[in-house]
Amino acid sequence: MTAGASAFEQALDQLGAEIVGGELEAGAADTIEGFIARTGASRSVVREVTRVLGGLGMLSAGRRVGLRILPISEWDLLDPRVIRWRLEGPDPARQLAELRSLRHAVEPAAAAAAAREIRNGRGSTRALDAAANSMVEAADGPESGAFLAADRAFHAEVLALSGNAMLGRLRAVIEEGLRHRATVERGEQAPDRHDFGLHQEVAAAIGAGDEARAAARMREIIERATAAR
Repeated sequence: MTAGASAFEQALDQLGAEIVGGELEAGAADTIEGFIARTGASRSVVREVTRVLGGLGMLSAGRRVGLRILPISEWDLLDPRVIRWRLEGPDPARQLAELRSLRHAVEPAAAAAAAREIRNGRGSTRALDAAANSMVEAADGPESGAFLAADRAFHAEVLALSGNAMLGRLRAVIEEGLRHRATVERGEQAPDRHDFGLHQEVAAAIGAGDEARAAARMREIIERATAAR
């Protein structure tokens, strides 16, 4: 939980994590009063939390049945909050494997599409190059600091340059995977210089309009991140 979080954020994180962790099991019924007792939050806060959890597909509300916990098949699994709760839950390996598969499917294709867009005169690699350069500048610090910010900016820009709005919407999903790797798996370790060299190669390939090279180098980035786990 983030330090200084509001009462709403604390209650949302608690109940979201308890649903993911199974303390609140799928099919179980509860009430607003039960959630108030569980979290210690006010009625207005708990009502807002249940609205958010309902929007995430994690619970349903009905006048006769009260609040009912829904199974994972109903959850919005692409929402960053759900991803974070799952990464911090009892089976983080499953969430990491799913994120890895998603990145393998999406990011090389996005890099190739970005190269094609640039070759056809659509877009600019200025922000992409700046992010790659920022990664180099941050290489002497921990991966969880300025390097992470630059890494997130880089991958977001590749998605944006792809020209595919649906790929662009996956930005927050990819960022959650990057955040977990940097802050949990890598911690205070310094970045691997070969990794940010690969990011520079992706940027150069996109700038040159080389689809195959851009996809291959992006694929290598993802595979190296997987192997490092």
